[in-house]
Amino acid sequence: MSCEDLKTAENPPPTAEGCEECLRDGTGWVHLRRCLTCGHIGCCDSSPQKHATLHYHETEHPVIQSFEPGEDWRWCYVHEVVG
Repeated sequence: MSCEDLKTAENPPPTAEGCEECLRDGTGWVHLRRCLTCGHIGCCDSSPQKHATLHYHETEHPVIQSFEPGEDWRWCYVHEVVG
């Protein structure tokens, strides 16, 4: 499947060095994801709070990218495809 959202995703600067909500609340995360619409850094779905997915549900920003060193994959929530 071809995903236009993955093709047109931006590359905004990150808004934090860790999950914004976890840093604010004093909780931890497993892996980090960056929103490619606004740069929001949230924790992955393996993390207790799943802030990256919550950010998608609140904003409808469709594409995230891994914010882990050495990883550059992207995920489109709308079409449920990786790119």
